[in-house]
Order: sequence, then structure tokens, then C-alpha cells
Amino acid sequence: MTKKILLVALAVLAAVVVVFVIVVSIQPADFRITRSATMSAAPADVFAQVNDFHNWNAWSPWAKLDPAAKNSFEGPSSGEGAVFRWAGNDEVGEGSMTITESRPPELVGIRLDFLRPFEGTSNAEFTFKPVGDQTEVTWSMHGENNFIAKAFCMFMDMEKMLGDQFEQGLANLKSIVETKPSD
Repeated sequence: MTKKILLVALAVLAAVVVVFVIVVSIQPADFRITRSATMSAAPADVFAQVNDFHNWNAWSPWAKLDPAAKNSFEGPSSGEGAVFRWAGNDEVGEGSMTITESRPPELVGIRLDFLRPFEGTSNAEFTFKPVGDQTEVTWSMHGENNFIAKAFCMFMDMEKMLGDQFEQGLANLKSIVETKPSD
């Protein structure tokens, strides 16, 4: 009798695993997260804050999650080819960002390579659009989720989690550019 119960339990468990794998695999692989904010600053002033990774510590929401993270810079100090590497606690993980496109004062394109907690590559983009005497800044990230990331997203709302971080970063950036004298 117990052998039969064990076999039924194993069969049910196997069926649950198969259904879970099927459900995860049909989840969309592509993702995009976008947030915008309007700032009382010239596009060139906002662009300068984003285009130089040395400035990010002042406004990046992740810098505040682990002030003890180890950071390093490679390549030019700003613009295309500039690289920022970090290694921190579980909240910030480990990885690098490389500026792949820099069009003053319109666009900064960034490749993000994550090593920890999950390996993966995504692309981020900042656009700066003049709106009267203000600048509309749009921060977006897009990429493709692998199987593990798809499974993770079934239980965690990544759009909200990262979107909230983007909103905090944009608010921090707004505070800096609106109080900094224009060059």
C-alpha cells in the first residue's frame, strides 16, 4: 500500500514539475521597463550626469543599497567606451556597464552585463528631450529573460521592482540637476 502511495505521489510531483516547466517556457522572453521624469535643467546638464559613470554614485538608487560596494572604472572618463564595474552585496550583485552610444545631449546607450545574482545581459537607454525650458528624461532597459529569469518573474514583479528603482534614480537625478548651477 505505501509503495503505491509513493508512486502516486512521485507521479503527481513529476506532473507538477512538467506543468511548471511548460508554464515557465511559454512566458515572454523579451522585457522592457521604462520610466520618465521632467527636470528643470538643460538637456546638456542632465546628459552630463548620465554620460559619466563617476557621477552615478550621487544619484543611482543602487549606490545607496550598498555604499561599501567595490567600484572601478575603465576606458575614457565619459562617453562611448567608458566602463563601470561593481561588486556588492546581494541587493546590488556584481557586473559591469559599458557606454555603447553617446550622442550629446540626446542619448546615452549602455550595455549591462550581470554576473551575480544571475548572469545576463541587458541594454539601457537614457534619452533627453527638451520640453520648453525643461528636459524630459526617459530611462529604459530591455533584454531577454532566460528560463531562470522567466521563472523568477512569475513570482516577483520585476516591472514594478525595477520601475520603482528607476523612479527613485530619476528623482535623485532631478534633485542634483535642479540644484546644480548650469555650466
